[in-house]
Amino acid sequence: MFRYVCSQRGFSLTELMMTVAIAATVMAFGVPMVTDVTATIKLNEAARMLERELQDARLKAVSTNRPLRVRTNCPAAGFLRTVEVLNTAVDSAANRCLQSAYPFPADDNMVTRPNHDGPVRVVPNGATVTTATYQFHPDGTVFAVVSNVATRITAEQTMTVTRNNRSRTVRINGAGKIQLQ
Repeated sequence: MFRYVCSQRGFSLTELMMTVAIAATVMAFGVPMVTDVTATIKLNEAARMLERELQDARLKAVSTNRPLRVRTNCPAAGFLRTVEVLNTAVDSAANRCLQSAYPFPADDNMVTRPNHDGPVRVVPNGATVTTATYQFHPDGTVFAVVSNVATRITAEQTMTVTRNNRSRTVRINGAGKIQLQ
């Protein structure tokens, strides 16, 4: 004869709802932590970009035997650019950071200068950088530039990268040592 096998398979609605509630609670605790980690990663990316630009300018000044400047917030807040020092009034001109006026890449003709200007870079992730200009000499030393006058750095200086009320600093000394803190 026929025999009916009665087995229970699957989950009840109550068990399913409890599982969903527990999973939602665990995720609610995790979201702020993930958001915090993401904010830190974005700040670190912006600080590393500034530190790399300073390191690259120093190495390029040494390798090309030309003084170079790194200008932050140039042409506007949130941008930076490495420019060749021409020892003229052009060095502090307002349009010096405009790629339309001083294109990148240059023509590499040694008669016409500047030939070693870098691209205008955007500081990533909406971070801001303190306004500063540093000049790197062919011997690797660093000078702070204020009102188009380069003065030797005697004490370590810091540049601050800020994003969402958090900040990282980049330290620079006169010998050319650049450190991300």
